[in-house]
Amino acid sequence: MTKFFTSESVTEGHPDKLCDGISDAILDEFLKKDCNSRCAIECCAAYDRMLIMGEVASSAAVDYEGVAREVIKKIGYTFGTFSYDKCKIETAVHEQSPDIAMGVVGGKDVGAGDQGMMFGYACRETEELMPLPISLAHRLARRLTEVRREGIIPYLRPDGKTQVTVEYDGKKPVRVDTVLISAQHSPSASQSKLKEDILRYVVTAIPQELLKDTKYVINPTGRFEIGGPEGDSGLTGRKIIVDTYGGRCAHGGGAFSGKDGTKVDRSAAYMARFICKNLVAAGLCDEVELQVAYAIGVARPVSVFIDTFGTGRLPDDEIANIVLGEFDLRPAAIIEALGLRSPIFSGTSFYGHFGKPNLAWERLTKVADLRKYLR
Repeated sequence: MTKFFTSESVTEGHPDKLCDGISDAILDEFLKKDCNSRCAIECCAAYDRMLIMGEVASSAAVDYEGVAREVIKKIGYTFGTFSYDKCKIETAVHEQSPDIAMGVVGGKDVGAGDQGMMFGYACRETEELMPLPISLAHRLARRLTEVRREGIIPYLRPDGKTQVTVEYDGKKPVRVDTVLISAQHSPSASQSKLKEDILRYVVTAIPQELLKDTKYVINPTGRFEIGGPEGDSGLTGRKIIVDTYGGRCAHGGGAFSGKDGTKVDRSAAYMARFICKNLVAAGLCDEVELQVAYAIGVARPVSVFIDTFGTGRLPDDEIANIVLGEFDLRPAAIIEALGLRSPIFSGTSFYGHFGKPNLAWERLTKVADLRKYLR
């Protein structure tokens, strides 16, 4: 059966991603000074201003405005109303609520920082065991930034979005049907020149063998000069599908950026990805979705659910029991296993939180332990 599936990504200059990047940069600054900091920082940006808000429990002090301006400058907003040196920045950060704090302070059995359900996923479509559409969308978005920074397409500006539609024969991806790219540019750029350069220098990020009778849609409105917060408002945590699996699997609704590891919205989603990737790599299944759910202040999850979509070498309930036996899903154990007390989060803010080989939750360190169940 022929099917089509689409995923999107955005560049670091997209207004929502800009906010994600600032939230994670602030979190990292706290963790550099106090590795036990508990943090939930969000930003919103619009036109010529930004609000940094949230809750923090830490012995450290951070220059919120200074960190934000540095991120804005690094991303490339050195012009317009939202220029790093001109935009207005306000802060509304308070101490963490004592009602939350009493549930997340303690030892190995420290409770989850919130209730909720988190999902992990892995499949065999790509080398990194991610769905192909989101993997390709991230490649294009990353390439848009590279050609701008390296001066290959010098008239590009920081904002941009990509979208990739993949054709499937059953569950097998066979080709890229449509590539959609919207790239912010300077007023001097013509639509014809931009399309020519995008096709020549950006679309090449997709393997050539997948580009068969592919349709290309470049800046479909004709112009994209006004971008970033000057063109549209931005908010931390609004690109949760871009951050995860591109819509391929379920999502619990929790965002990642700006949250430390006691927030299971982030840490448990990372562990769920780690588990799923190792299950697939070990050969227990070819595709798997894992759900874990927590109650605030309670260490162990209230439920664990596995779906291998008919690809499991063992029944799904047996694989769920294997997960419970092989992986410690208490928040403190997750934080320790994945190194979430370290200032690593700025590296996750852009182009997805999964599929990057340098991240702890992408390592295949449990494969040997899991393979023994196939004997």
